[in-house]
Amino acid sequence: MHKPMPARQHIASVTSKGQVTIPIVVRKLLGIAPHDKVAFVVEADQVRLALATSVVARTAGVLRSEQPALSPEAEQAATEDTMALEADRKKTSQ
Repeated sequence: MHKPMPARQHIASVTSKGQVTIPIVVRKLLGIAPHDKVAFVVEADQVRLALATSVVARTAGVLRSEQPALSPEAEQAATEDTMALEADRKKTSQ
């Protein structure tokens, strides 16, 4: 059975502007690189630091298709056609 690692504390000072340097041990552990965004997750009376990822980064590649991607113009035309069909359906169902 895997034993949980004991909690370790790493101390950093807060500047007058509210800035903190994340200790290198923590940056390596979380895989934080220069210019990455981090999230401060507040849970009850504790704060957890996590690497922040965008919705785009978290969902990239989730929806795969065998069909090639449409050009922006073709995608716009397909969207407009679909919206027109939906409008016609609503009119006929009323």
